[in-house]
Parts: sequence; structure tokens; C-alpha cells
Amino acid sequence: MRVVVADDAVLIRAGLVRLLEEFGFEVVATVGDGDALVAAIAEHKPDVSVVDVRMPPSFTDEGLKAAVEARRRVPGTPVLILSQYVEVSYAEDLLADARGAVGYLLKDRVVDVDEFLEGLRRVAAGGTVFDPQVVSQLMVRRRKDDPLAQLTPREREVLGLMAEGKSNPAIGRQLVISDGAVEKHIRSIFNKLGLYAEDSDQHRRVLAVLTYLRS
Repeated sequence: MRVVVADDAVLIRAGLVRLLEEFGFEVVATVGDGDALVAAIAEHKPDVSVVDVRMPPSFTDEGLKAAVEARRRVPGTPVLILSQYVEVSYAEDLLADARGAVGYLLKDRVVDVDEFLEGLRRVAAGGTVFDPQVVSQLMVRRRKDDPLAQLTPREREVLGLMAEGKSNPAIGRQLVISDGAVEKHIRSIFNKLGLYAEDSDQHRRVLAVLTYLRS
């Protein structure tokens, strides 16, 4: 799997490269600013990019802006934001094209290397993975015409865990319900959101999560 790493902090960037290469990823470019990130994605068209939010020159949201621009130039290019900060406005822009293949994890809450790598692979495969804290801040901006209004509280719980990238068995363990019950809730969520069987389950899962995060 080919990866672009974007972080202005040299030590963090080097650490990520070493970690990824140790687990068999090929790092095709490392960059320290937004313009270089856009150029690297356009040139290499990586399987996924790992991007920090705050980069030069203003150290505010250049990484997110660059990720949005990169996805405009290379539609659907997978991006995993890995940052200490939650920047809601551009996170919403990343979700706006409904293509999936996006994630947003917080550095100080990534405590398991395997989970991080699984999230990276999920995003590269077109899925989504979001830290619960990011989800919570996105939910604060919920629209009045909430498309999730018809979901039951339990269905919202299930959908929230799907947004965190959890599998059906993991959702069942957390909510202490059977795998069959999880599948039943997910089918109901798909139906209520108008996501019908013409699409694959994986695609419907991504669309449901994007609806949840944009709502």
C-alpha cells in the first residue's frame, strides 16, 4: 500500500514513516506543508495519505484545506487526518463529496498501533473512521432538518459506532447485543435512510456514516 505522509513536525513524520514501513507500507512521499501535499498526491496518486491539520505558514488548518484541494484534483483520493486538533468546518468539507475514503483520528487518543493501521486500511479501501470526539463535535452542528430524526436511539448508537469504524461484532460487544440484532439494526438504518440493496453493503455503510456525520 502506497502512502503519502504530511506533517510539519520532522520527528513525528519520521516516526510515522518508520512505523508504516515496519508494517509493510510503502511511503512514496513525505511533506511538511499543504502545497507540497497537494503536489505529492497529484504526482503519486497514493492509496492513502496521512495528514496533519496544522502546517505552515499559519499553523491553523492548512493540512485540512490541502486535503480538500487534493480530493478536488484527484477525486476520491483516500485521506486520513491525524492531528491533535478538531477543525470542524473543513472536516465537513472533506465529507461533502459523499465519496467516503476519509478518516479523522486524534494523535493523543491513538493508543493501539493495530487499530491505527486498521483504520488506515479501512480508509484506503473506501471506508471511514472517525474518533468519537470528532463525531461529537460534528454532531453539535446538527441541522434542523435532521435526516436521522426517524432513527431510534439504539439505531443512532449503532450508527455512531459504525462511524468510529467498528465492525458488527465489535458493535455487538459494546452494546451487549447479538450479531443478529446488530445486523437487524443496520438493515433498518439503511431502509430509513433510503439506502437500498442495489448498492453493496459496504457502500451503503459508508453512505450511512457520511449521512450521520453531515447531519
